[in-house]
Amino acid sequence: MLDKQPNPRPKSVLIVAAHPDDCEFMGGAILSHWQSLGASIHFLLVTDGVSGSRDPHQTPRQLAEIRREEQRAAARVLGSESVSFLGYPDGRVEASLELRWDIARVIRRVRPDVIISTDPVFRYNQEYINHPDHRAVADATLAAIMPTANTLLAALDLHDEGLEPHDVSEVYLSGAANPTVWIPITEHDLERQAEALRAHKSQLGDWDPLPRMKEGAAKVAEEARSRGIECEYANCFYFIYMRRYDIEEPEEVTAEPAADQGSA
Repeated sequence: MLDKQPNPRPKSVLIVAAHPDDCEFMGGAILSHWQSLGASIHFLLVTDGVSGSRDPHQTPRQLAEIRREEQRAAARVLGSESVSFLGYPDGRVEASLELRWDIARVIRRVRPDVIISTDPVFRYNQEYINHPDHRAVADATLAAIMPTANTLLAALDLHDEGLEPHDVSEVYLSGAANPTVWIPITEHDLERQAEALRAHKSQLGDWDPLPRMKEGAAKVAEEARSRGIECEYANCFYFIYMRRYDIEEPEEVTAEPAADQGSA
């Protein structure tokens, strides 16, 4: 049992990913869910995905333009209010101080309640090797959240740019080997996720992602139901509640009986 339960209705959500289409795979359905409840949605892409082609006639510049437009179209499907690109080289991302600062800059500008990223601990399973860019972006994102984005003296240069520190309340890590929260989603959320993924035609071609999205979410829902969460479909994440140390919880005060003053 978590000490702190997730806020079911965040006001602002920032999703941080390495490549165009990563956001839709790792969080498209939950973004749809929160956006339908009134959350503002923001995307941050660290690279332009220029290594995502085996076409010998394709140039990195052409592919970057294509993938940026595909990402903007996918974000529109999910009701996003902003899409930011950092332009790091695809396939060569490292969890550098520069990247940490660039992510923190966006966090301070957008000021989200919630951040979604991937789990930096996940490296491989029996069928998949996690892309090194994913791990690097996840590491840099966590370091950007704390201390770079939320501590004044940790990044005075960002403060000098007019960007005040910001505390993110909750962090959700996708692809976690040991998830801690299961969130019900709807078939409509999965349909919006699939529609957003279809915008990435340069990567997915004519493949229909909806059956795979439904199958995966139904399997996660089985685990959710085993934990007492009734749902047909669900997403799971490792959940981090970011305690605010500058706000102290009021201590419970026990009233003591007044001293006997005696009679006048």
